[in-house]
Amino acid sequence: MTAPRHIRPLADAFTAVYESPDPTQVFAYSPGIARHETGRGSRIVATMDLGGPGAGALAGNKMERGEMGWSWQGRVSTSDDGGRSWTHRADFPFMHARPFTAGPAVYVLGHAGDLQIIRSDDDGETWSRPVALTQGQTWHQAPANVHYANGCVYLVMERRTRKVTHGWPVRDFAPVLMRARTDADLTNPESWTFSTELGFYQALGDNNEAELNYFGVPFYAADPVRGISVAPGRECSAMGWLETNVVQITDPQHLWHDSTGRTFHLWMRAHTGGTGYACLAKATEQGDIPGTGSITVSLQTAPSGRTLLYIPCPGGQMKFHILQDPETQLYWLLSTQATDSMIRPERMPADRYNLLNNERQRLQLHFSRNMVDWCFAGLVCAGSTQKEARHYASMCFDHNDLLVLSRSGDQRAMSAHNGNLITFHRVHNFRDLVY
Repeated sequence: MTAPRHIRPLADAFTAVYESPDPTQVFAYSPGIARHETGRGSRIVATMDLGGPGAGALAGNKMERGEMGWSWQGRVSTSDDGGRSWTHRADFPFMHARPFTAGPAVYVLGHAGDLQIIRSDDDGETWSRPVALTQGQTWHQAPANVHYANGCVYLVMERRTRKVTHGWPVRDFAPVLMRARTDADLTNPESWTFSTELGFYQALGDNNEAELNYFGVPFYAADPVRGISVAPGRECSAMGWLETNVVQITDPQHLWHDSTGRTFHLWMRAHTGGTGYACLAKATEQGDIPGTGSITVSLQTAPSGRTLLYIPCPGGQMKFHILQDPETQLYWLLSTQATDSMIRPERMPADRYNLLNNERQRLQLHFSRNMVDWCFAGLVCAGSTQKEARHYASMCFDHNDLLVLSRSGDQRAMSAHNGNLITFHRVHNFRDLVY
């Protein structure tokens, strides 16, 4: 029998951007990362937020209270030495945020119920007060990607369009593609165009799961409103989609390429109880010129005319991050690797978090020419125990390297979900992984 081969992770070593002062009370969430060119060189901007019963006391009066009753605080940090050391720059009272650049400015966009945004005009050293982009709405998202085209910035936030689903309301979310000119003031709500909304319950319908025969979706016969108890203490919420990335098909030979440049595709985490699939939708600009007009969200169809809702995606069961390399036009996928999603629920180890498909220890990297056929590039990093999570990561390009910011934990972590670290990793010479 051949001895097992050991895969050497590409970037197991890390720098801790944040470490919880009390891992049982203060949890580290929502890592977002961007690279910003300054007059002095390259600066890395990292964002995150805090949660847990101890976060409010830690942050004093700068807190906002989220829907779940926990307190949250956002933090911005920067690094000028390639991620070896970090400087905490500011706090902000919203969550699920991501940093990005537009023109000379750096922005951080997230939500505290309504969408909130802050701006820096000095390369991330000081920040404006938060500005609300919406009024009286409920939003969600995770720090997914940001796409630039047509002189515009494109990104997705998810609005909760109704409050029907009990528990985790991913059935009620609608991905909203947002567009703004890069030379505009993005703290001005009028700078943004919002797409139409398509909630998951509208895309699938509340009662037509039977039409998904032959996919094994949903994995459990969960009630479409209340979910289901799979085993004592292990609940499967109703099906849904969430945590959306936006991509554009640029290859003229691709079946879904739009030669006018007005079509974008939305790749979303698929919550089905299973693994290996993402959800798919598309967003189409209605103006005569790309970057103009209203934006309509709909479902993609196959050449047969059948509607596509699910599409193969390694790690599509968990939050993932997609980037397209401008040099090679290849798409890169950073996602969570599932290794044991078929264990009987009642036989899961006590320290295993949540459902069978909810492993959070291993970050994997794939590349693709077409967003459908993925090639394994390597294991980015991995924890050695359940609590040592490496998940919910974001990434950005830094010349020949990929920079990765992970929601992580060590043995002191409360659980795989409620980690105590935000860790920075560097994948050197990522293009050399292509074969």
